Amino acid sequence: MDTTQTRTLLEAIAPSGNAAGREILDPATGEVVGTAPVHDVADLESAISAARAAQPAWAAAGHGERSAALHRAADAIEANAEELARLLSREQGKPLNGPNARFEVGACVAWLRATADTPLEPEVLVDDGTTYAELSYRPIGVVGAIGPWNWPMMISIWQIAPALRMGNAIVVKPSEYTPLSVLALAEVMNQAIPEGLLTVVSGGRDVGEALASHPAIGKVMFTGSTATGKAIIRSSADTVKRLTLELGGNDAGIVLPDADPAAIAEGLFWGAFINTGQTCAALKRLYVHEDIYDAVCDALTAYAAAVPMGVGLDENNVLGPLQNKAQFDIVSRLVESAKASGARVLLGGNPEADQPGYFYPATLVADIDDTNPLVAEEQFGPALPIIRYSTVEEAVAKANGLEVGLGASVWSSDTARAREVAALLQAGTVWINEHGAIDPRVPFGGAKQSGYGLEFGAEGLKHLGQPQVIKGV
Repeated sequence: MDTTQTRTLLEAIAPSGNAAGREILDPATGEVVGTAPVHDVADLESAISAARAAQPAWAAAGHGERSAALHRAADAIEANAEELARLLSREQGKPLNGPNARFEVGACVAWLRATADTPLEPEVLVDDGTTYAELSYRPIGVVGAIGPWNWPMMISIWQIAPALRMGNAIVVKPSEYTPLSVLALAEVMNQAIPEGLLTVVSGGRDVGEALASHPAIGKVMFTGSTATGKAIIRSSADTVKRLTLELGGNDAGIVLPDADPAAIAEGLFWGAFINTGQTCAALKRLYVHEDIYDAVCDALTAYAAAVPMGVGLDENNVLGPLQNKAQFDIVSRLVESAKASGARVLLGGNPEADQPGYFYPATLVADIDDTNPLVAEEQFGPALPIIRYSTVEEAVAKANGLEVGLGASVWSSDTARAREVAALLQAGTVWINEHGAIDPRVPFGGAKQSGYGLEFGAEGLKHLGQPQVIKGV
């Protein structure tokens, strides 16, 4: 049941008067979570106008005042953390516990505070007595952000926090699947920051397209599919917008022959199945050396079989449903293609036909060919293919064989050897003996068609500023 505060948040973000609204359903139960406003391009224009009016004073306030406001926003989220987590669980489907809803809300607080506290001083480039040159970063103006449905609050904060810190205003367009979470997050944050700086426009594709091409938007941040990212690139061309794009991934993990199967099983599982596999930088294809292949399969199966899946508000569960039917159908299709090819299903692969919600069981598939669609396509769900290899060179070639490169990982008892292999992988981030662990101090971004631009840390702040060099004697 909703708490009183959760109901108050839902009432605050619900459409008012005769405004259009759309019911949002819980992907675990099919029950109505709340009603989201359906904004249109006229609403977007109003949001951009308010942002343009508010931004100059915010830019003039300076880093210190802006950082203090981000800390106040973090305080406000902490004060509403349980209500936000429960809303997130019901709308997105992820459980309260484990690396899920409460974790995501806590990450919003952590990223706000880290972004507020990251130093970014002017850089003296040359000072030799005859020439002086200094590099600093000025506000861009108004930033547009388009977010996904898998981590709707956390990824929104990844966009909002650095934009505000650098003196910009921001207009956010959330996924149509999870607008309530982002609307509620902004409702809470706006208690702590000046009016007009942060607006959420909860509309459809037409609103996203208008945001990406709007001449008053100086930069677009987008997390989502590669296909949509390419469309944003095209629509941004006429106004030469700055872009940060975190696009699709199909992250590879390589287990070297000296790894300890029992020691790495838990890390492999959560690398692949965090958020029920619905994570851009999740482990999506696992290459295991033939010497320890069966042992890794056995250890991973034993761990996965004991992880509870179910409705997110049940405190016992740590895996939830897929967020929407379209994603459920993608995972189902890919697992069925693996079965048809003769691959061996170690666990799962058999969703219950009559149960409510989009639950797909944690699925492990062995003895599968590298060209199978479950390996070659991004499944974005709880189904992990495990591919046998003979030489490290073979594994690296297969890991690098796709056009995406968001993340990758190497698993070994020899850290020095793991680093050597990591350096051969074509990915924006390569983890050693873990997968997908991110840190607000450490830059994050993709390689190849997984996007460009960096987020997090000082480098991430720079991508939300306009570089300016001042040079003189």
